[in-house]
Amino acid sequence: MLQNVLYMKQQVIRLLAFICIVLSFTVLHAQDKATPRRGEGISAFLVRNNRPGQQYYQEFLKLNKQKLGKDKTLKLGVTYQLPPLKKKPTAKVPAKQTTAPAKKTPPPTEPQSAVTDSTSDDMLLADQVTDQPVDLEETEVEDIVAPSSQRRVSSTRVYEPLFGKALADVKVTSKRLAGACFYIVSGHGGPDPGAIGKVGNVELHEDEYAYDIALRLARDLIQEGAEVRIVIQDAKDGIRDDLYLKNSKRETCMGSAIPLNQVQRLKQRCTKINALYTKDKKKYKYCRAIFIHVDSRSKKQQTDVFFYHSMKSAASKKLAFTMRDTFEAKYKRHQPGRGFSGTVSGRNLYVLANAQPTAVFVELGNIQNSFDQKRFVLSSNRQALANWLCDGFIADFQRKK
Repeated sequence: MLQNVLYMKQQVIRLLAFICIVLSFTVLHAQDKATPRRGEGISAFLVRNNRPGQQYYQEFLKLNKQKLGKDKTLKLGVTYQLPPLKKKPTAKVPAKQTTAPAKKTPPPTEPQSAVTDSTSDDMLLADQVTDQPVDLEETEVEDIVAPSSQRRVSSTRVYEPLFGKALADVKVTSKRLAGACFYIVSGHGGPDPGAIGKVGNVELHEDEYAYDIALRLARDLIQEGAEVRIVIQDAKDGIRDDLYLKNSKRETCMGSAIPLNQVQRLKQRCTKINALYTKDKKKYKYCRAIFIHVDSRSKKQQTDVFFYHSMKSAASKKLAFTMRDTFEAKYKRHQPGRGFSGTVSGRNLYVLANAQPTAVFVELGNIQNSFDQKRFVLSSNRQALANWLCDGFIADFQRKK
């Protein structure tokens, strides 16, 4: 009898030990899985689960290829496998360059090839968003124009601190865009770095390079006599000539904190643009918005600059083709025989469908590809991109007149 009791106790102990092992295994592996929140893109989803950066992004795509929706979107209610956590290497950033950017600079010099679908989290399709309450502050025009501090000192001078101390004082040298108003929006920012590329151990963040090109474009447009609204802002950065731009989370949407949630982030931008446009359209007959992004593809894939237009706006389509034609003409002039494979296509993107001014969405190249990276890390190439975008707007504006 005693032997039976002892035997039963041993069996119970073994069973309890087995249950503990199973529970431990379940908990351990549950930490490697997660479900997305409404409106969350892959980058934001990975950041929330402590896995930021391109290395996790690519691994996530491989692990969950069959579970993703169209254009690599996350599905609500689906549990996704998270990549194993890794040690992040310490980045070694080279010393800052000291040369000042010129107004007109040589064009990008690398060869390019055709484009395919993008993976940018900001490329949320309009029909992927359902009506839902979002945590956005009330937006008044008077509240959102202040952080830029842009002010017209005279008919030929504009002061914009966002350009940095050396370049804040802008001389208006032309009237080619007099009577035009622009809304310049660089992609991602704040808690969301966007696409991430690498040069050695140095990370290249999409939001930093898109922002620098956006500032350069804004300055070009002001020099041409336009009114400019810089929607995404960093009070510290200014226009930079560094090869590798320092990463930060300081960016705001005209003074308001940028939400990590993808839907809230895009709604916030459109809300502020539309609030400004409500007043601007009474004064300016020509108002245009541009959303500036950097793409992320396979490292081997080079891409030319390409453009998306609204599916429902003939003016948006015309602007996108004018931009593309301008880039093609520039390459023919500066690099005969190179060719240009940048494309134009209509997409039902959230920002294109919800921003009231005529808008264009531009992807500047593949941040993973070593040739395309030259288009971003060289300040002269960033300036060339800004110059050509400005020339595209001038061509579109002159046709409108």
